[in-house]
Amino acid sequence: MAKKLKSTSIKPENIKSRRIGLGTFGFEVILLATGILLFSIAFPGFLTNDGIPVLGFIALVPMFALVRVSSWKKLPAYAILYGLTKYVIFNYWLSSFHPGAIFIAPIICMVELLFTFPILKLLDRAFPKYGFIFMAVAFIGYEYIKSLGFVGYPYGIIGYSVYTFLPFIQIAEITGVWGVSLMITLPSAFLGRLLVDWYEARLPLMKRTVSGQVPFLAVYGALLIAVLTFGFVRLHQVSQWEVARDWNVALVQHNADTWEGGFQQYQRNFEALSRLTLEALEEAPETDIVVWSETAFVPGVYWHATYRTNPQMYQLVARFEDFAKGLDVPLVTGNSDGQLMDPSLPPVLPDNTLNRADYNAVIHYEAGELQEIYRKLHLVPFTEHFPYEEQLPRFYALLRENEFNFWETGEEVTVFETKDGVQFSTPICFEDVFGYLSRKFVNEGAEVIVNLTNDSWSRAVSAQMQHYTMSIYRTIETRRSLVRGTNSGMTATLDAGGNLIDMLEPFIESYMISSVPIYKDPPTTFYLKYGDWLAQASLGFTLALSAAAGALMFRRRKS
Repeated sequence: MAKKLKSTSIKPENIKSRRIGLGTFGFEVILLATGILLFSIAFPGFLTNDGIPVLGFIALVPMFALVRVSSWKKLPAYAILYGLTKYVIFNYWLSSFHPGAIFIAPIICMVELLFTFPILKLLDRAFPKYGFIFMAVAFIGYEYIKSLGFVGYPYGIIGYSVYTFLPFIQIAEITGVWGVSLMITLPSAFLGRLLVDWYEARLPLMKRTVSGQVPFLAVYGALLIAVLTFGFVRLHQVSQWEVARDWNVALVQHNADTWEGGFQQYQRNFEALSRLTLEALEEAPETDIVVWSETAFVPGVYWHATYRTNPQMYQLVARFEDFAKGLDVPLVTGNSDGQLMDPSLPPVLPDNTLNRADYNAVIHYEAGELQEIYRKLHLVPFTEHFPYEEQLPRFYALLRENEFNFWETGEEVTVFETKDGVQFSTPICFEDVFGYLSRKFVNEGAEVIVNLTNDSWSRAVSAQMQHYTMSIYRTIETRRSLVRGTNSGMTATLDAGGNLIDMLEPFIESYMISSVPIYKDPPTTFYLKYGDWLAQASLGFTLALSAAAGALMFRRRKS
C-alpha cells in the first residue's frame, strides 16, 4: 500500500483514474462552481460593493484543482464554462454600457483560458513534483497576456482583489501587480494540489505531498515574511517622506451621464459643473486647481472655437471659455477634442460632412487660455476603437450600427504643467488600470497622476469600485499621489502608499476639496525603471517550459 501511494504522488496521471464516473464528475462540477463563486465575490461585485478581499487568497484554489483532476477531453469545456461564467458575473455591470459588451469581455477571457488551461495541465503532468509552482508562474503569464494589445483588459487580475491589504501589496513598487498575483497563486496552486490529493487518497497522500514540499513551504514562508516586512517598513517610510507642497484640488462630481440628451443635456451639465465649481472655490479660496471628469464638457472646445461649424455648440463653448477665463485657478476637464482629419481640406466638405477626427481628450485651461491637450492613448476595445475595419468590415459595420462611439488614438504622452510649477498627467477612464501608462507619465516628469473617469453608465457602485481598486496600485508602483476626478464615483485622492486621503460618496452631485502631497525627490522605483519585468519573465519562462514539457511528455509516451 505504501508503495502504491508513493507512486501515485509522483505521477498524478495515475491518480485521476482511481475515481471515475459520477463521483469524479460531481467533484469537478463543485470545483467549477466554487471557483467561479469565490472569484466573483472576492472582488467588488454583485454581493458587496467592496468585495471580500480575503477570499482573493483562496479564489484560485478550486481552479487549479479542477485543471489537475480533469481529463484532457473535459478540459476545454471547463475552460469555456469557467471563463464565460465568472466574467459574466464579475462584470455584470457591462450590460448597462451596451447589451453586446457583456458578451465581449467574457468571450475574450474564455478564448484566453482555452489556451491557458491545457498549458497548466501540461506543466502539472510533465513535472509531478514541482508542477504546481510552474502552474502558478504560467498563470502570471496568462494574466499579463490578458492586459496586452488591442483587447487588453486587466479587470480580474487576482492581485487586485486584495487591495485592502496595503502592507501585502507594497511589493508592487518592485514587481507591479504581478508580484502580488504571484504571492497569491503560489499557495493557491499548492492548495489545489492538496485538495485533489485529499479527494483521490484522503490523508495519506496529502501527508506525503506536504512532507515532500517542505523546502517550498519554507521558502514561501520566508518570502511572505519578507514581503510583509517590506510592506510595513515602506508604509512607514512613505508617511515620513518630505512633502514639497500640498496641492489643493477641487474635484467636481456632477453625477450625470455626459453622453445622454444632446445639446440640452450638455448645457445642463455645464451649468451644474460651473455652479459646483464656484461653490467649491467660495468654500476653499486657496484651491490650486479644479478638476472635472472625463468628457464632463462634451462639445469640442478647440473645434467649435476655431471652426464654428455649429452655432449652437459654439455659443456653449463660448460660455465655457468665458467661465474658464474668469477663474483664478487652472481648470482641467475631459473633452471631445475635434481636429481636422485632413489639414489640406476645409472643416466642412462639399457633401456637408465634417472633415473631423475626434479624440477622447483632456484640456488644461489657465490664465484665460487653452494650454495643452492630452489625447487618450489606450482606447477601450470594440466600444471606443476597432483597428480591423479592413480585415473585418462586416463586424466593424455591426459595431457602428450598434452605436459604439469610436475615437482616434492619441500619439503623445502629455505632462501638463501649471503656472505655479506642478507637473501632472491625466490618464483617461480605464487607462489607469494599465501600469505601463502611469509609468510612462511619471518617467516623463509627472509629479501627480490625475485620472479623469466617467463610469456613471454602469449604474453600479461595484463597477466603480473595481476600477478604483486598480488605481491604488498605480500609486505604489510609481510612488506618486493620485487624484481621481469622476463623474459619479469613486472620486478620491490617495497618497504614494496607496492610503485613501478623501473620497466622495458615489452617485451624488457634489464637490470635494482635498489636499494632495507632492513629494520632494520621490524615489525612482524598480517598477518605474524596469516596468512589467516579472510578468514578462513569467511569460517567457512559461513558453520555454511548456515546450520542454511537451517534449518530455512525448518522450514518455514513446517509451
